[in-house]
Amino acid sequence: MELRHLQHFVAVAEDRHFTRAAERLMVSQSGLSASIRALERDLRAPLFVRSTRRVTLTEAGRALLVEAERILAQVRAAHEAVAAVQGVVRGTLSLGAEQCVAGVHVAGLLAAFRQRHPEVEIRLRQEGGLALAEDVAAGRLDLAFAYRTRADSDQLRSVPLATEPMTLLCHPEHPLAAAGPDLTLGDLAEEVFVDFHPGWGPRRATDEAFASACVLRTVSLEVNDVHSLLDLVEEGLGVAAVPRHFRHKRDSLHAAPLADTGKAVYETVALLPPPHATSPAARALMKLLERDRR
Repeated sequence: MELRHLQHFVAVAEDRHFTRAAERLMVSQSGLSASIRALERDLRAPLFVRSTRRVTLTEAGRALLVEAERILAQVRAAHEAVAAVQGVVRGTLSLGAEQCVAGVHVAGLLAAFRQRHPEVEIRLRQEGGLALAEDVAAGRLDLAFAYRTRADSDQLRSVPLATEPMTLLCHPEHPLAAAGPDLTLGDLAEEVFVDFHPGWGPRRATDEAFASACVLRTVSLEVNDVHSLLDLVEEGLGVAAVPRHFRHKRDSLHAAPLADTGKAVYETVALLPPPHATSPAARALMKLLERDRR
């Protein structure tokens, strides 16, 4: 099994198309096909189901993809580690982030990082916390900033950044705006909620809080960005239970603490692979973050 065979396999798996993968890799389609056939012979298993329009992974292909991505990430980390020993941080920093995470100003951090390490190519992807955790564990991302969605494992560790209580946002003329400081989750049982899709960290944390309180709620409006959530609440189409710092993004909304949720409901973390698999660029970014947080 050659490294280039794995690189070719991952490219086809990502594009689900031999022609597009060959163009991206800048190799001939016949050469790419021969590389995949050699890998299939070596593994004694078909990796793709081929059709005239697209290709899909077989069960063996899906199993290989997880390990191939991890191997390629480790090879990249090895090259970057050697460069770091020579005093140069270079290569690629693949970063994921949820929207509006507390405890880190992502744009400012990346600007400072680029100034100090201009030879590193920065790649940023915004996604829900569940997907980000999976991508860091699989080696597709070097690190991510997200709300905690899963426990640490052999492939994933988390560094706490901030914790926040739950805050209710509603239209100023909503009946809940006149409620006192003892508003509870039970008081919200009949409300229509605006919230994120289930893959986003704040949504999962909110669902867990309501489930723990044995309170059923109705999420009728699901969005993928903070500003859409705030717009819908501002129009009186629903209420939202969100991290406390969201209240500063729209002064026109009424914000109220929820008395029975405790002080720490939403936890923001940096998600990283195990120390031995953490790239030099990711370590440099975390050092910069830690310095700025002092």
